[in-house]
Amino acid sequence: MKKLSKPQQPQTPTDADHPAPAKVCETAKVAVTQRPRRVSSPQQIFAIAPGVDTLTLLKQACETLASLNALLENFAAKLEGPNRGEVFSIQQLAMVAELLVTQVRDNLASRDDASAGQPVTRH
Repeated sequence: MKKLSKPQQPQTPTDADHPAPAKVCETAKVAVTQRPRRVSSPQQIFAIAPGVDTLTLLKQACETLASLNALLENFAAKLEGPNRGEVFSIQQLAMVAELLVTQVRDNLASRDDASAGQPVTRH
């Protein structure tokens, strides 16, 4: 007759199994130190690097609005009824904002190009 025995479970390592605890560097100690939580405002989380020129900012804004426009158009295509109309309205507003930003960018770029060779005319 065979004797049934319980399967042996693997032993979990204990602190005694480790020869010496690892030394924690000062940077790690600072990182894990409990600090009171602050509520961050969006301005503290997201920021634009200071000193970025206006044309670069406008280009990025234009590309962001173009992405928003495409996302809204794809989302609206999946909807039915009045919800679809509302999302298409939001998409049209994003498209108008994109057109406005693009025009401002183009105006500034053409003004900079014109002023590079000629003195600035002010009215």
